[in-house]
Amino acid sequence: MYILFVGDVVGKPGRDALKKGIGLLNEKYQIDFIIVNGENVSHGRGLLEKHYDELIDLGVDVITLGNHFDNKIELKRYINQVDNIVRPLNIIESYPGKGSQIFDVNGIKIRVTNILGSVFMTQNVENPYQCLNELLNDEELPPCDIHIVDFHGEATSEKQCIAYAFDGMVSAVLGTHTHVQTNDARILEKHTAFMCDVGMCGSFDSVLGFEKQSVLKKVLYGKNNRFEIDEKSDLIFNAVLLEFDKTSHICTNIIPINEVFKYEQ
Repeated sequence: MYILFVGDVVGKPGRDALKKGIGLLNEKYQIDFIIVNGENVSHGRGLLEKHYDELIDLGVDVITLGNHFDNKIELKRYINQVDNIVRPLNIIESYPGKGSQIFDVNGIKIRVTNILGSVFMTQNVENPYQCLNELLNDEELPPCDIHIVDFHGEATSEKQCIAYAFDGMVSAVLGTHTHVQTNDARILEKHTAFMCDVGMCGSFDSVLGFEKQSVLKKVLYGKNNRFEIDEKSDLIFNAVLLEFDKTSHICTNIIPINEVFKYEQ
């Protein structure tokens, strides 16, 4: 069984890269389930309903979010009308939607959980470790065969700690948020797949998916300008492909995906 987990999709270039990447991988593998981090899908922040529909039309099964989950206020209106958006589990504010959900894929129960990190992040969240631990120890929690955790955080050390703490308790801990794919994909001692950051989909010649000059003006020169998105750049597609044994449901392989597609006018 193959599960594709795609890193942060940034704006229209990210959506274009996602379309190309899914098409490419569907030619090489028989992908059973696709999870995409979609917190940056709409103009770099948030998830508009029309872009939610666009991702679903591409074959995406589940969309996870992150610290920009509330940047498009219409999400509050439609998140409970759909059953495949997983927002951060450990946000303190009262917010519609769910932070962990189960999906049935040909009889295999796959749980997807979204957690926000607490180190170097500005959101006020419940302790990620305690929140995930409480979820796993909830006696009323329906059982699952595979459990994928999208850990949306800044610090690699926090992501590593979470992965080691829950090794053997979840199937995979996959990092998102920093938009830069790390070179540490591996399967831990007790069979949990781990990667500090899966990377992103978006403009290749950019800073975290945003047009580099607009970022330089703000970060280096202190200008009060908005980050722009270059829609005429080559595209990068970052993801990981997880292979699971169909009988034991143990992850046997984690394959980083890093593809660049040339800009087409």
